[in-house]
This record gives sequence, structure tokens and C-alpha cells, in this order.
Amino acid sequence: MEGPVSVDPRAPCIIGVGQQVWRPGVGEAPEPLAMWEQVCRQAADDAGAARGASAVLAAVDSLDVVYCQSWAYDDPPGRLVEALAIDPRRRAYSGIGGTVPLQLVDAAAEAIIRGELDVALVTGAEALDTRRRLRREGRKPAWRFKDPERRPFPFEVPFHPAEVAHEVFQAWLTFAVFDIGRRARLGTSPEDHRRRLGELLAPFTRVAARNPFAWFPVERSVEELITPSAQNRMVGYPYTKYMVSVMDVDMAAAVIVASHARADSLGVPPERRVYLRGWCYATDPLYVAEHRDLSRSPAMAAASAEALRVAGVGVDDVAHLDLYSCFASSVDFARDALGLASDDPRGFTVTGGLPFAGGAGSGYLAHSIATMAGVLREDPGSFGLVSGVGMHMTRHAFAIYSTTPGPVTLPEAERVQRQLDAEGPAPIVDTHRGPATVAAYSVAHGRDGEPDWALLVCDLDGGARCYARATDPDLLVALEEEEWVGRVVELETTEGDVNLARA
Repeated sequence: MEGPVSVDPRAPCIIGVGQQVWRPGVGEAPEPLAMWEQVCRQAADDAGAARGASAVLAAVDSLDVVYCQSWAYDDPPGRLVEALAIDPRRRAYSGIGGTVPLQLVDAAAEAIIRGELDVALVTGAEALDTRRRLRREGRKPAWRFKDPERRPFPFEVPFHPAEVAHEVFQAWLTFAVFDIGRRARLGTSPEDHRRRLGELLAPFTRVAARNPFAWFPVERSVEELITPSAQNRMVGYPYTKYMVSVMDVDMAAAVIVASHARADSLGVPPERRVYLRGWCYATDPLYVAEHRDLSRSPAMAAASAEALRVAGVGVDDVAHLDLYSCFASSVDFARDALGLASDDPRGFTVTGGLPFAGGAGSGYLAHSIATMAGVLREDPGSFGLVSGVGMHMTRHAFAIYSTTPGPVTLPEAERVQRQLDAEGPAPIVDTHRGPATVAAYSVAHGRDGEPDWALLVCDLDGGARCYARATDPDLLVALEEEEWVGRVVELETTEGDVNLARA
């Protein structure tokens, strides 16, 4: 007869999660500091520890606060420490990006495995919708502890001059470029492709409609999603407003991670624990045009494979998925990396995704992890996968969770990244005159819903790339009605080092 399974005392596990949403109908949201405090206390209580929620908070020796766009506090972690009356040895305020909460939780897990800490708390909150409504009313928030210094937005990388010249800034535009690159590789017609995008995202709305923490708990049909209207204007072809991530939300979430041994000492019931079984982070080239293949993500494939390897499972063993869904291309790139069909019966989200559940600045993945923890507690022994995407399809993170503990193994992230970096990025040429071949593109629409201009990524002889801009009305219409990837356009350099494309 087999004895009890031995669990590594350093095995990291999620012991408590908290989430909250303040929808417009309930009035103004509290300030982010109060939001952080509320969900952190909720997470401590969620652990169900025999020693109580106060003991869980007192045990926290690492605190990470996700960067908040809503309000610039003078000392975000310090203010939260005061509010919670705790004294963690480590306190940090993060940078920005869609992978941040997942990276913070994974880093905490690695520190736990190395014996550097025992309990870590990660939290994030945004009150961007409240800020937007106050601004519309001509009011300023009466929030506390404003930073007396005007600190710059924490972009971690320099802007490429060619991207500045061609306005390669907005994610709804760059992710649409990747979407068109993938469409061309598959050989799908523009009309069929847009319908497929609606078919991909409509199930997300059904999940959001059942999620008590979703910003838009509304089920929408394929036609509602893909058909431009006064309420659903085209934003960046092929995406309408309903199909893009909504960041102006009032939402907060928190996750508490502990070692198996400390969970025992706190009296956290085994059925409340969700173990981190495997994870990995990897990056593709920094700038959009540097991606040699604009139709897929090698880093997604590599990071997901390594996370599954460390977890000791295959993707077919995973019962629940939450693929980062700022835009349809991030979901489809992850599907391709994992080898998942578009009609996979497991579905691709447990929250409803960023366009429907809400993408709270850099904090969405805290909600994703918290929701996944609840799903796995309801399905003991199953596995769940969460993914994150940061910047312009550059940063990629994957993690595997289960209520069942397993061997404690660290990912070989450095090896993974060395292999990805071996080929190097495609070189970018700032300006070009003459013929160029369209590699991918998107059409930006104004607030009136009409096409305004197009961004093209073009291949040049010798393997280099350049950006280009199109403004001719007939060309803008043609770019949406026909497939232009692979066609040759003529470029001329105009004022401001902008490459202007003509058919």
C-alpha cells in the first residue's frame, strides 16, 4: 500500500486571492490605495487559514504593487504597508506591461524555492474610469499622498525613430498589423477573416457575462462584434471597438503566494492551495518591424513549451486556459504556439478577457490568476494555463497551475532566450525610396469611424524592413477589401522622414 505523497516544503502555492470591480452604476471608485487594501485583505481572508487573515498578512515578507496609471503616489508600497499594518522585508513598485503580475508571481515563486522568502503579496488596481468621468465633469480626484515630483511614464526602452515618424505607438494598431500578417499566412480572405475573429471572441463575452468581476458582463453575438456601428466603430482594421482591450476600468486584484511549509504553519487548508507547477518568460524582438515573421511568435512557442516541460504535462493535460486577449492576434498567436484549434472545447478564457472582463492597466493578469485559482479549486487535480503578452507582441509569459503539488523545478529561461536570440532581429531602415513589398499592415480609423491612414510594414531587398504610411482614400479602401500582403508599393520619403506609400 502506498504511503502519503511527500511535498517539497519549498513548493510555492497560491493561498489567497481577491478581486473587486466598481462599475459606473455604483458611483465613483475609491482611490487606488483603498482598492489595494481591500483586495489584499480579501486575499488574506480567502486563504481560510486556521490562524486567521491577520496572521496571513503578518507573515508577508515581500510586497509587489503593480504600476498604477490612475494616481501617482509618493510611495505606493510604503503607503500600502501602512494601510495594512504589515512590515515586509521587501517592498517594490513595478514597471508597466501586460506580463507584469505573472512575472511578479513567478519571481516570488522562485524566491520561495531558493529560500529567500516565505510569503509574497502581489496587488494591482486602477480607477481609470473614475478618473475619466471626473475629468469630463471638470473635477480632480481628492485622493491622498500625491507624489510631489512629476515622474515620467516608466517606458523601459527607447522609441525607434522610424516608429516615432510613422506613429507606431498604439497597441490597437500594432496588434492589428500582426493579425493581418497571420491572415495572409493562412490565406484567408479579408471577409472570412473578420468573421473568424468574431467567432473567436463571441465565446469570451459569454464567459464575461457570467463573471461577477467583469467590467462588461454582456453576451454579444458574432455580428455585434464585427459589424461597425455608431456604438462599435472601426478602430484599427480589422478591429472594432468591441474587439479591443478596455483599459479605462475601476478594478483591483491581489494574489498571495506562500511556501508549502508556511501554508502548513498558517493552517491554510490543502483545498485552498493552488501550486505553481511550471512557468517561463521569453521575448521576441523589441520593435514591430524587427519580427522576422509577423504572423507568429517564436517566444510564445518557446516559453509555453518550457512552462509545460517544467510542469511535467502536455497541453492536452491542461483543462482550463486563460490566454492573454488584449486583441484577437494575441489569442491566435498563443493558439498557434500551443497547437490549439479555434473551436477547442476548453475555451480560451476564464475571465472573459481584456475587451470584456476588462484590462486594468498593467494589472489584468492578477485578475486572470485569481480567477484561475478559483476555477482550479472547483476542479481539484486539474491543470490551468495562464499567459501574458507585453508591449507590442514582445514579452511573453506562461504559467501552469494545479491544486496538486509536483516536483519543484525552475525553468531554464536563459537557455530558452539564447536560442530565440540566435537569429537576431530584422534590420530596420528609417527611410526608403522606391519599390517595397508589403509584409503586413493595418488601417487606422478616426473617431467618426472613417479610415484615416494606414500603417504598412514593408520588406526591402536584402532582408531589411521599413515602415510606411498610406493616406490615399482609394488605397485605404482597397487595403480593407483586398489582401495586400505580398504586393509591391512605391515609397517616397516625405517631411519628417515619413515613407509615403502609393499603389
